[in-house]
Formats: sequence, C-alpha cells, structure tokens
Amino acid sequence: MLTSDLMSETYSAVTANKARSGLTMLGIVIGIGSVIAMVSIGQGAQSSITNSIQSIGSNLIMISSGAQKGFSPVSAGRGSTPTLTLDDANAIKSQVSSVVAVSPELSKRYQVVWKNTNTNTTILGASAQYPEVRNLSIAEGSFFTDGQVNEYSKVAVIGPTTAADLFGSSTDPVGQVIKVNEVNFTIIGESVAKGGSGFTNQDDQIFIPLTTAQRYFTGNDYVSSINVSAADPNALTPVETDITTLLLARHKISDPTAADFNLSTQADIVATASSVTGTFTILLGAIAGISLLVGGIGIMNMMLTTVTERTREIGLRKAIGAKRADISSQFLAESVMLTFFGGVIGVIFGWLLSLIVSKIFSITGVISTSSVLLAFGVSALIGIIFGYYPAQRAAKLNPIDALRYE
Repeated sequence: MLTSDLMSETYSAVTANKARSGLTMLGIVIGIGSVIAMVSIGQGAQSSITNSIQSIGSNLIMISSGAQKGFSPVSAGRGSTPTLTLDDANAIKSQVSSVVAVSPELSKRYQVVWKNTNTNTTILGASAQYPEVRNLSIAEGSFFTDGQVNEYSKVAVIGPTTAADLFGSSTDPVGQVIKVNEVNFTIIGESVAKGGSGFTNQDDQIFIPLTTAQRYFTGNDYVSSINVSAADPNALTPVETDITTLLLARHKISDPTAADFNLSTQADIVATASSVTGTFTILLGAIAGISLLVGGIGIMNMMLTTVTERTREIGLRKAIGAKRADISSQFLAESVMLTFFGGVIGVIFGWLLSLIVSKIFSITGVISTSSVLLAFGVSALIGIIFGYYPAQRAAKLNPIDALRYE
C-alpha cells in the first residue's frame, strides 16, 4: 500500500466517527496537557527560587552560629547559641585574602510603630557594607555609613513592603520617625523592591546599624551571621577554607567536626533547592502521567471496537489481495494519528493551563522545547503501544471468517 493511500484511508477512518474520535483523543489531550503544565510549573518554581537565591548577593559565603548540621535558610542564625562576634567579622575582613566585603548581621522580629499604624517585621542590624555584599540598592535617601555605625546612630533603611504596610502609598517614608522596641529611629532611606518572598525577603525588613542593634536590643557583641563576598566564583573554595581555619583558631577549636559555626554558599543553597524542586517536578509529572495511561487505554478500547465493527471490511481487503502488513499498518496508523493530533492539542492545552496557573499563583511557568518534544514522543509511543494489539488482531483475522461475520 502506498503511503499516500495509507494516509488517505487513515484520515477517512478517523473522521468517519468524529464524536468517538474526539472523545478518544480527549484522554490524550488531558494527559499531555497536564504533564506539560505540571512540568512547566515545576521548572518555573525552580527557576524562580534559583533567581531569588542568586539575587541575595554575589559570590556569597554565609557563616552562621551553631554546629555544622547542614544549612537551612529558615533556621540560619536562629535557635542556636550565638558564637560569632563582630571581632570575628573584622578578623575575616583583615586576614582572609580574596574577600571583597564583609557584613555581620543580627536579626530579630519586632513590632514597629508609626503613629497609629504598626507592623511586625524583621529588624536587621548590619554594617555599612551590607548593600555591597547582599546586592541591595537604595531607591530613596541613602544607606547608613561607617560613621553612623561607629556612633550607634538610631537611623534606619526601610524595605518597600514594610514601608507600604506602615505608611501606605501617600507618605514618603524618608524622614519619618518609627519606634522599635521603645526606641525611636529616623528613616534615612528606602531600598529598591526586589520582589522576593519567604524567609529572605529584603523588601519586608528594616535595616539599622549593627552596633545600634547590639546596644539597644541584645546588650552583647554577638552576631547571628556573617556574610562574606568573595572576589570571584573561583575564590569561593579557598576563601571558605581560610575562613574555617581562622575561626577554628579564634574559637580555640582543634577538631573541625566540633566547629561551633557553619559555612555555606549560594551554590549549596541552589543545589538543595534544585534537588527539592526537581523531585517535586518529577512527582507532579508522574501524577499527570497517570492520565496518559488512561488515555492510552481509551485508544486501545476504541481500536478494538473499530476492528470488530470493520471485520467484514478487513475480510474484503484480504480477499482482494491485502497483506497482513497492510492491515496492521492501517490500524496502527489510525491509532498514531489519533494520539498525534491529541498531542498537538494537548501541548496547546498545557501551555494555556500553565499560563492560567501562573496568573493565579504568581509562578512563571517555563515550557521548554524538550518537554514539548517529549510530549510528542510520548503521544506517538502511546499510539504505537496501545494500537499494536488491535492492529495485530485485525491483521490475523481469517478472510473467510471475516467475510461471514455479521
């Protein structure tokens, strides 16, 4: 049978009963669409998390108090006995090479009051180098200086989210006086919105000089963490080694496994986050893939029904010289055509579903070429696998018995 004849016969057979063919393709459409949408959302979430982590600083090394039990962005510097001091940060800055800037931090949540409004947010004590270390830009006013840090100045830089919570959109926060833990602070700047969320949202913080935070809030010289910006990505490993050696010597610890501090880099956090979101994406894709199996079963059911309905036709074709391969190819082509068109519509459906979910949950879906090609490959494979048995059954029919079939 010529290829053109095969395609013409296949098209005629598929469109002969449009309603049944459409309902059969619907299972493939939903399956392919669900897989593409779920994988898109998973990859989008992974990309969003990675970008958010990378935006917190350049070539960043984070040092937190506590034994080395693995880094957790949620618990870094919290819930453990403070072991790091301002002197540790100064020693790192002066004694470790390939270090661009160092910013010790001290953070805690407080209720912030301005006139008749209030909000609960993170108060972050930091050094004047914080904007350089953590890629923070100032939209209005300025960040505090080394002089203000040394003078225990009661000044603050506010994040845009916190500013909106306290002042709304009609009041310029710069120059306003807020009260934190019964201490008045004058706002001297507002940071640029980064659009972050979750545990490291710089938009929902208030920055004050570290020395001021130590004097008025903790009463000691401990810090919750120290952030170090290395000169370049290639310097991260040697800088980590030098910092570990220095802090072990300063804390008089001979056994590195007994260290009372924990080092991590952006790469460590990205790897952990990518692993979690990757597993999440696979899980979503696997769940959506179940509908593909159901769709394949629907294809097989339809093709078996078609073989039964067209038994006399098959007998007639064989009687006039059609070979088993011709009959098998005919029904296999019909199965593949159904899944192919279902795959095309499924890709469009998945793209639209991804856009809708992205709008609702503010997650930018990422539809990659590989996922689309995979969808087409899977749909074609389903057509072959679930169409093979009905095609073989049709090809093996005895022409005499087929012609007698009522």
